Amino acid sequence: MSGKVKIAFFDAKDYDIVSFDEANEKAGYKIKYFETKLDEDTVKLAKGYDVVCVFVNDTVNEKVINSLVKKGVKLIALRCAGFNNVDIKHAAGKIGVVRVPAYSPYAVAEHAAALLLTSVRRIHKSYIRTKDFNFSLSNLMGFDLHGKTVGVVGTGKIGRVFIDICRGFGMNVIAYDKFPVKDADYEYVDLKEIWKRSDIISFHCPLTDETYHMVDQKSIKSMKKGVILINTSRGALIDADALLEGIRKRHIGAACLDVYEEEADVFFEDRSGHIFEDDTLARLISMPNVIVTSHQAFLTREALTNIADTTLANIDGYLSTGKSVNEVKP
Repeated sequence: MSGKVKIAFFDAKDYDIVSFDEANEKAGYKIKYFETKLDEDTVKLAKGYDVVCVFVNDTVNEKVINSLVKKGVKLIALRCAGFNNVDIKHAAGKIGVVRVPAYSPYAVAEHAAALLLTSVRRIHKSYIRTKDFNFSLSNLMGFDLHGKTVGVVGTGKIGRVFIDICRGFGMNVIAYDKFPVKDADYEYVDLKEIWKRSDIISFHCPLTDETYHMVDQKSIKSMKKGVILINTSRGALIDADALLEGIRKRHIGAACLDVYEEEADVFFEDRSGHIFEDDTLARLISMPNVIVTSHQAFLTREALTNIADTTLANIDGYLSTGKSVNEVKP
């Protein structure tokens, strides 16, 4: 069956092609890689394909779904965990949707820890200085993570791995999750307590109507002065304008961002030769206490292999049986 199945792969990068070609050696699907993202203008490229494979910044709204169904596409295969870019309710009963719920929790959690360490020990600044043979220690003072309180929002696989890392540093952990883990050996509190008690807050939760802009002007005011925010989950968990204002007012001590709420037309692309239109992101990047990476937390060899293997297994399972353990339903 696989040899007859045609997959339109959108927003393809070099590393995607390598990992999926390796995974597809046994499966034998016919994969066409498109550099462009899937949206209302590019959905016409899906004509003649059985499956579309998409990533976090592809647009799969009502119009796109209707067009895919009309073209005979049977399945939307997300090669990521998040699915906030897909109109799941509209897709129900019309077209299947599958995802990769856990490709490598270690990759994302370790990246969050790397951002934190880089920020608090000023490693990024020291690296730039020594490139110019400047070995001064001026303005490079950091602080110990040991004994600090970290608030972890979301205790799924990634959040729990991050908690383990923080414990390795001797940090005090408090956590929030709508569905707490049973028999957890760390303290669950409500969000108000997370804001109030945490020296560092790291986000590892999905983007939903409830979590959209959970960090806004109101919540920032209730946080500790000097708090460090880490977001390797979804950009829109944080109101970027409120974040910028909190930094400018010296209430937020630092921000470590691997995601950004308006990243769709910016991240994963080289914008160095263009006039940058997003004033908020430009200001955030210009701040000395802000570190921005381009949604790269997932980018490890292990994670890419798991993403490719799971995605192709999802496609095989759904097209063979009409079901998948990783199917997304409203």
